[in-house]
Amino acid sequence: MATPVTATRLCRLAGRTVSSLSAKHRRAVSLPARRSYISTSTGNNLQFRLDELTAHSSLDLFKKDTGVIYRMLGLDPSHVQDNPERFRDWAVVFGDEKISSGRHYWEVTVKKSREFRLGVAEALMSREDCVGTNSSSWVFGYAQRKWFAMTNNKMVPVTLVGKPDRVGILLDYEAGLLALVDTEKPRIIHAIKVQFKVPLCPAFGLWDGELLTHSGLEEPEGLK
Repeated sequence: MATPVTATRLCRLAGRTVSSLSAKHRRAVSLPARRSYISTSTGNNLQFRLDELTAHSSLDLFKKDTGVIYRMLGLDPSHVQDNPERFRDWAVVFGDEKISSGRHYWEVTVKKSREFRLGVAEALMSREDCVGTNSSSWVFGYAQRKWFAMTNNKMVPVTLVGKPDRVGILLDYEAGLLALVDTEKPRIIHAIKVQFKVPLCPAFGLWDGELLTHSGLEEPEGLK
């Protein structure tokens, strides 16, 4: 079995690759318990847009907030709305729906990106962390021409998959399942098993290129 490696090694802090983020520099962030502009999904066929209020200043949303593009320079952080929900250090954006139950499926088109992360995170996850580096987020990452399953600052290689232009994400809240899906077959490539306890949001990290989300989709037949 492959030995998990540290996920933070591949994270980028303010556009630069870093080896770690010292605990003494991480501050707890108090987020609102309720957000009036976000709804909570308890059924299936989740439909969401990307939440601009969470987006790092290097990320621009487009196509009615269903797509995100990474810009090397980005905006001056002082020129974006200052709120506790925004990622200030990490190129991360959340979806605008909270998920507290149900089985949901969405797809992501990848354009000209060599480093990105796709998955879910607890809605109240600390904005001091990058997705995949804590116990509040579960993602599939692509970097250095390889795929990884990432959570709690550990990376497990995902084999037998190249770099497709479009991939699927399957979330079964009650079953504790997050899966990376081959949209061509279709089939589950790799699954993460975890017991979800609090509301989740779709989560995305991007360090070059573009991602375009496709939600409100029916789950392909044959996935288990």
